[in-house]
Amino acid sequence: MATVSKVINNYSDVSSKTRNKVNKAIELLNYQPNVVARSLVKKRSWTVGMFLLDFFTNPFISELLDGLRKSLEDSGYDLLFLSPNLSNPDYTFTKHCISRNVDGVVMFGVDRTNQNFLDLLQAEMPTMMIDTDLLGPRTGYVTADNRRGAYLGVQHLVELGHKRIAFISGDLGCLVGQTRFSGYQEGLRSNDLPYYAKYVEVEEYSIEGGYKAMKRLLQLPEAPSGVICSSDYMATGAIEAIREIGKRVPEHISVVGFDNTFYAELTMPKLTTINQNITLMGMKAGEHLIRMIENPDYSPPTEIVPADLVVRDSTGQYKE
Repeated sequence: MATVSKVINNYSDVSSKTRNKVNKAIELLNYQPNVVARSLVKKRSWTVGMFLLDFFTNPFISELLDGLRKSLEDSGYDLLFLSPNLSNPDYTFTKHCISRNVDGVVMFGVDRTNQNFLDLLQAEMPTMMIDTDLLGPRTGYVTADNRRGAYLGVQHLVELGHKRIAFISGDLGCLVGQTRFSGYQEGLRSNDLPYYAKYVEVEEYSIEGGYKAMKRLLQLPEAPSGVICSSDYMATGAIEAIREIGKRVPEHISVVGFDNTFYAELTMPKLTTINQNITLMGMKAGEHLIRMIENPDYSPPTEIVPADLVVRDSTGQYKE
């Protein structure tokens, strides 16, 4: 029985031959471990909490959750959504996590100035942030290489002959906004193109946000011939604004999105976009969190997932 227990609990001091025999027997008997007993022995709930300050309707969120769920399930953990909207001001996020008996926390869409979150980081609860660069004694974060992604978008448009390149951004005060804006500026500099503040618009990460920002850009005396949007949703709104004035994408204006969600292939035309491998980001967040939960000495990581350009139909050669 001791050997079986070691296999079930993934101890390393079991030979591969013995491990295979035990796993075959488990499969044959359809054995299900007693979660309650396992929790009592290991003093864990085998549950990870998630504070999610965004909408489930966003395809970015669904792909992120898909990767996170896979990594947690592979290690026997469940995912519990925790509400960030607490009616009792004395009932902090830290108390919320303790009352729900979660082993660790994942956070996405966090306002880095929210004292509730800052208190939670100091409580030494194993925590993984996604797209927010907050670090603590037991807190790490995962993000995409947003700077390089925006740079690649500019480079792509320059290679197509575009010189008036605009940038539609989300909040420039957060990690994602800052790094994408930095990549946009770097792309201009490396191609000896001037930076004009008039070509930068800031809006919310939504179709409506992209639409409103693009409407303002189109009113400029010299409207941009190419635009990089900080999300595929924003790019969809930008395309709609361009269509409204009788212009076509990419014949008159080229549009680049960001995220490479499934939504990018549903737009007309199909969207050229920056792929930040959202599912992998979710998986990495889960993997690192589990390591922190299971090993108190595991150093909280900073992981940057590579970004690359996916060329589809919304960008084309510049025409006078």
